[in-house]
Amino acid sequence: MDAVKLEKAPKIAVYSPKNKQPWDDAVTLAMTYAEIPYDVVYDPDVLDGKLDEFDWLHLHHEDFTGQHGKFYASYRNHKWYQDEVKSQEATARVYGYTKVSEMKLAVAKTIKTYLANGGFLFAMCFATDTYDIALAAEGVDICERMFDGAPADPAAQSKLDFEKTLAFQNFRISRSPLEYEFSDIDANNTRRVTENLDYFTLFDFSAKWDPVPTMLCQNHTSTVKGFMGQTTSFRKSILKPGVLIMGELKAHDEARYIHGNYGRGMWTFYGGHDPEDYRHFVGEDPTDLALHPNSPGYRLILNNVLCPAARKKKRKT
Repeated sequence: MDAVKLEKAPKIAVYSPKNKQPWDDAVTLAMTYAEIPYDVVYDPDVLDGKLDEFDWLHLHHEDFTGQHGKFYASYRNHKWYQDEVKSQEATARVYGYTKVSEMKLAVAKTIKTYLANGGFLFAMCFATDTYDIALAAEGVDICERMFDGAPADPAAQSKLDFEKTLAFQNFRISRSPLEYEFSDIDANNTRRVTENLDYFTLFDFSAKWDPVPTMLCQNHTSTVKGFMGQTTSFRKSILKPGVLIMGELKAHDEARYIHGNYGRGMWTFYGGHDPEDYRHFVGEDPTDLALHPNSPGYRLILNNVLCPAARKKKRKT
């Protein structure tokens, strides 16, 4: 993954807290290593309308449901967690929201509009499922008292609107604030796959008839080593009709790499945290990409970064 130079490089944004470092996220790590320039945007930038300046947007490992990553059980006494909660609550108040979940929903809907107007959206790990959960839960309180000071709606599940989501439908949200999971979108809790058998297969598309998925799956191998995350994989049974599966672990009926269109734009969701770190934990050292120059898992990330440059189109603003 040498430095990438493009004559018409896309304008890239990474949705991430400003205090995060490039190595906190596989995508920013890859772009930094490949010397691909990008800008960092976060809630104020999105709400202030700055997404129109960008061609491509990556969602950092971000919780759009307002439950602060479901880190409460393990990290509520850690300073980094407490500081993050205070910062998001303060930002919500500045923009007139009484709850972080309300602000995150506004951000999610703004991103959806950006996508409809022709943007490219790429997300990994729990930025994939929490994004759709937030959209489905519009107007419904799914956050328990420790997250927003009020109990969740006991009938929340029955009030979810799956018409508003991009990729997933008919999923069940996790009601426990102590469970390190958001819903049954992720196959993590039920999968029984050992590391030595955890590989997924890329689909073979026709460059003539399916140029975009062909480009997104281009690789030197059709078999990619699996890797875990808070959201590792997607149960096929909850994918919406029309969602394109580009990578799957067929034996366990799970998708790892999916794609779709919305309005004039397109999105790609990729399960897992770091393609070269099978189990990445909070506070671990970053991956040294110099040791993995031919990583097929990271190649898929760069395919998405470069896709807008190959398919340049004017977005409506």
